[in-house]
This record gives sequence, C-alpha cells and structure tokens, in this order.
Amino acid sequence: MTTDRDIARWRLHSQLLAAPADGAEQVVQSLAAVQAENPSQSAWAVATRTTSPRQGDLADAIASGRVLRTHVLRPTWHYVHADDAHWLLELTAPRVLPTVDQQLRPLADRMTALTDAVETILGEASDRTRADLATALADRGFELTGQQLMLLLAHLELHGLVCSGVPRDGEHTYALFADRVPAPRRLDRDDALTELARRYFTSHGPATERDLAYWATLTVTGVRRGIAGAADRLASFEHDGRTFWHAPSDVPASASPAGHLLQVLDEMYRGYQDSRWVIDGESMVPRARESAIGMALVDAQLVAAMRRTVNAKSVTFSVRPHRALHARELEAIRDAAARYGEYLGLEARVELDAVGRA
Repeated sequence: MTTDRDIARWRLHSQLLAAPADGAEQVVQSLAAVQAENPSQSAWAVATRTTSPRQGDLADAIASGRVLRTHVLRPTWHYVHADDAHWLLELTAPRVLPTVDQQLRPLADRMTALTDAVETILGEASDRTRADLATALADRGFELTGQQLMLLLAHLELHGLVCSGVPRDGEHTYALFADRVPAPRRLDRDDALTELARRYFTSHGPATERDLAYWATLTVTGVRRGIAGAADRLASFEHDGRTFWHAPSDVPASASPAGHLLQVLDEMYRGYQDSRWVIDGESMVPRARESAIGMALVDAQLVAAMRRTVNAKSVTFSVRPHRALHARELEAIRDAAARYGEYLGLEARVELDAVGRA
C-alpha cells in the first residue's frame, strides 16, 4: 500500500534531489521548468540537484542562452531550457497573460508604442538591466513606475518577444527572445500537451492531474488530453481518492541524502497544489500561508521551517521545528546545511529554535 511518505520519498528521486543530474542545464531540462522568482535561492534549488553543486554552473548556462530565466507557466519567473521555451510559452501564456494585462490597463493605449520602444532599445544593445531600460524609455518620453516596467517586461516575455540576457555582475538582464532562441522548437497544441504531461509526471511524479493544471495554468480538460496522449509512457495508481501519475518505475525504498534545506518556492513544494502535503504525512504543519521562506525536509517530510541569513563569512540556518526532532533528523539537517555552506563557500551554522531535540 502506497502512503503519503512513499509518494514524497518517490518525488525526491523524480525531482533529482536523491538522484542528482550532471549539471544545471540537465536539471532545468529534466524538470521542464524551475520557479525562479528569487534568483539566489532558486539557484540553490538547481544546484542541489546536481552531483557537484557549483555557483557558476547555472550562471554559465544562463549566460550561454541554453537556460533562460523568463515568465512562463504562471505569472512569475522560471528557469526553462531554450529548447522548451517557445512551445511552453505558446501553450501556457494565453491563460497567464490576462492576470498580467489586467494590471497593465492604465498603459493600454501606449502598449504598442512601449513594445516597439523596448524592442528597439534591445535591438540596439542587448543585455540591458531593468534600470537601463527604465532610463532608455524615459529618454523616449515613457516615464514608468517600477511596477509598471516589471509588468510590461513580463507581458513581453509571455509574448515571446524578450527574455533573459547575459547576466551583468550577477544582475538579471533582458534581451530579444529571437536573439537568444534563434531556432525555436515548435509543437502543435496536442503535441505540446502530451509532451508537458510526460515531462511533468516523469520529473514531478507521482502527481495528480490537478497538480499539473496548477503548475502550468492549464484547464483540467487540457491536462487530461495531455495524459491521454502520453498514456503509453506513464503509469498510475489510486491513493486517497485520487489518481497519481508517474513514469513507470518502482517505489524507491529510501532517499539519500536524508536532509534538504529548501525555499518554499522549490519545486518539491511549489510544484504541486492538489497533493502538496504528502510532505507532511503526520499533519504537523499549519495549513496557513507560509510564515517562513524556507523549509527543512528529512526523509521527504517537512519537519521544520527555515530562515537563511548570509554574511561575509558564514550562512546561518535558523530552524524552527514543527515537532521535537530526533538526533538522526538533526544530523540530517546539519549535513544539509554543510552542503549548502560548501556551495556558497561559507561556514554553515544551524540554530535550533523552540522545540529542539526529542
């Protein structure tokens, strides 16, 4: 009989947390997309899924244009492989754009002119920061607030006109999509739905149709079409009154490493909605809005909230357990902190709040 813990442990493997890939590009391509709203912490989300976490790995992939950081799937940033960017945008953007465009209504009568201006600016010189674009637009008579410019650029990203450029001193820049993806991969809608269903349930499974509908802002009807198209490459089982889809494979018996320190935007959490809480099989975690930006997992279970603080010499992980932790769980968290610290090139410290040790 499959339990919530079995599913959560299985996801550690499908998501590469217990079966890492060779490098950042392979991670992004395997997961189809990785939420990237917070550049620093989402970089760790990618790095921790590699065999040898290295800060320059993802940065190099973005600089080369093999990986893009752009708006796709939902109204937020994701890392996506260049080979997948175009067909994912065509499939998901139509349902995401209304959310963005509703907030752009005050600029409605200037959108064509603003689009032309941004394309001209980036055509003249690529890899512009948001501040660069704000100045260049102001020089052309377009005075935008920071929020308006952010939404405008998201709108243009969702239309496949702009995307991330080569980072400048670690700062996100913008470039023309056509320059970064000169030969986009194209799929018709049915093929795209099939490809996405196969990729999502392989990299995030076991998961439900409603998990995918949330993740990619699709209708359940669309997801079912994708599942039907990919049915010969997927398997399923029933659990808790729902059907869980996955790549054909056995249930992993264990997961190594046992501990993980992740942000709540990590795919292990944010990659689901319908079945997110299999990572809390004991129902210890309040189901309210997240009060911390990080989490500590041990054996695929959410045992503590986590807050990361970085200074010049060290990184401190303040851990607030949801219950008393056993010695082996504390050891797993400290091991995870050491891996994170090594990646950052800093001394790692763990501070335990409140509940403490069992």
